[in-house]
Parts: sequence; C-alpha cells; structure tokens
Amino acid sequence: MNAHRIAAIPGDGIGREVLPVAQRVLDAVASRHGFELSWNELPWSCSWYAAHGAMMPPDGLDRLRDADAIFLGAIGQPGVPDHISQWGLLIPIRRAFDQYVNLRPVRLLPGLESPLRDCGRFDVAIVRENTEGEYSDVGGRFATPAGDVAVQESIFTRRGCERVLRFAFDLACDRGGRLISATKSNGIMHTMPFWDEVTAEVAAGHPGVDWRRMHIDALAARFITHPEDLDVVVGSSLFGDILSDVAAAVSGSLGVAPSANLDPTGDHPSMFEPVHGSAPDIAGRGVANPIAQVWCGALMLEHLGHPEAAADVLAAIEAVTAEPALRTRDLGGRATTEDVAAALTAALPPTSPLPH
Repeated sequence: MNAHRIAAIPGDGIGREVLPVAQRVLDAVASRHGFELSWNELPWSCSWYAAHGAMMPPDGLDRLRDADAIFLGAIGQPGVPDHISQWGLLIPIRRAFDQYVNLRPVRLLPGLESPLRDCGRFDVAIVRENTEGEYSDVGGRFATPAGDVAVQESIFTRRGCERVLRFAFDLACDRGGRLISATKSNGIMHTMPFWDEVTAEVAAGHPGVDWRRMHIDALAARFITHPEDLDVVVGSSLFGDILSDVAAAVSGSLGVAPSANLDPTGDHPSMFEPVHGSAPDIAGRGVANPIAQVWCGALMLEHLGHPEAAADVLAAIEAVTAEPALRTRDLGGRATTEDVAAALTAALPPTSPLPH
C-alpha cells in the first residue's frame, strides 16, 4: 500500500487539539482510497523554545527534507514574541523549501452565514507570494542624533514575482478566468510599480484571463462590498496576508480558513497550515473549530495526488457545516471539537473507487 511520509507539527495552543482531529479524518479517508499516511510527529513549538532556546533543533530542516509534506497546527504562545516564533520556525521552513506560493482558498461553506448582510456566492483563491517581499530580514535599528530609526527593506525580484504571478494566472485559467492583482503603486514608488510591470508581462501570456490591478485599500473594501465578484486574487506577502484574513472573516470565521505553502515544482516538501493562530484563550477547553485544519488536510491530499480523497474530505466538511448543531463557538454554536471530529469522520463516504 502506498504510504506518504508526513511530518506533523502540532505546535502550540489549539494546534495540539485540531491537528489530531485532522489526522483521524485523513487516516480514515486514506484507508478508503487505498493509501496510507505515515506520521512523524515533531514537538517543535514555543514550549520547545522555552526549554531549548530555539523553535526547532539545529538539524530541524534536514529532518523535514525527506518528508512528502509538512502538516502544521499553530504556532504562538504568550511570552514568546511573534517575531521569534515566526522567524524561528515558519519562515525558515517556507524559504528553505522554496514554498513560494501561499495558496489560501476561501468560500462561504453550506449553512454558514457571512457577517455581511447580502453575501451570496463567495469563492475566492488568494495567491500570496511567500518567500520574499515585505517579510524580509534586511534592515535594522539605528541610533541617530535625531533619535532611534528602524528600517525595513522589501525585496522583490523578477524571478520571485514572475513565478508566483504565473501560478496565479494559471489558476485563474482553471477557475473562472478572472484575476485581480493587489498593488499600491500610487504610494510605494519602487517595488509596486515593478510588481505591476511584471504582472502585465505575465498577463500577456494568458490572453484568456480577464485581469486588472487594484490598490490594496480599494481591494480590501471590495471584499466587503462586492465579495461575489472575486475569483483569483494575487498579491505580495504582506498584501496577501491581510486580504486572506479579511476573506476568512467574510466567510464566517478564521476557524474554517486553510492555507497551503507550496513548492509547485515538487523538489521540496510543501507545508499545510490553518490561517488561524494558536488561540491561547480557548486552548485546552475542547471547543476549537477543527475545520480549517481538516481542510488543510484536503489540500495536502490533493497535492499528494489524491484528488478523489480530497473531494471526500471537503464533502464531509460541507455536510458538517450544514448542520447547525455541529457549529462550534466561533460559528455561533455550542459543539465541541470532538463533536465535529466524530461528525466529520462519519460523513466520509463508506466506499471508494479502487485504489490507484
């Protein structure tokens, strides 16, 4: 039986609760489709940092290198600054394995209500550049006669822009054929005009895509005023990060928003993680919503070459969200993490096509 090697990092807070739920669901659907997931659980987290002074051991990246995929829960804990947890674990993984696409699909799932009054159809794929841009370590803090100064440099390369834009335009071809590129070239005078130029060059190779650029502030507003008009949105690391959180809120909750950190070439393992954080305020209470983590699992299965299994997982998610009694607190209900876990597993189809 085909076995995929998965490095599982539950992390902190609710990550330790929702990741095991996803493992149960994924193991169940894998058995129905004739393949296995071989889990290698790693304890790297803010708790690991407190004990060892680092978010992962010195050979951490080498230990991940041979995995077929990385499955992450959530990182973050009071007392550990975010820049330590992010730059100590997540960002090194993304960059060492050239996971240059951060794909964040968002849709209004059956039964869920958007906080927007008249939100009907909402199904958007946000493509975020994931290895350069504004999230750079270039810069520093300096003392000057006029006072302290902090400088943060953004790094945009032609190669980095071209490849993520090409992924986004290709995705638009496979979806509704519409794309919006997030920019701010009316205020950021070097990097954003460069991004716009490369966008136009890549667009020329995709004549079937109806595309336009929008300034980030206007685009963020459009997520609120006209969410049904959006299909594929592509942006830099910062812009994609902000827009995907706005989109998750429009869809009803961060608790249902997945993401995939992809190396589309397949040369390195890709990483799958929810958009939500570790939520220390509810951790340990058994009330966390596991749907985002399970949806990450569906993205992982599709990436590993099992689209039918991924579709079964997504169908189970839609069946569960359609039931008001199975909504967790973030969705206005009272269901527990275990209630949703059991329902998701039960909602999987009992049979499957022959393994392949």
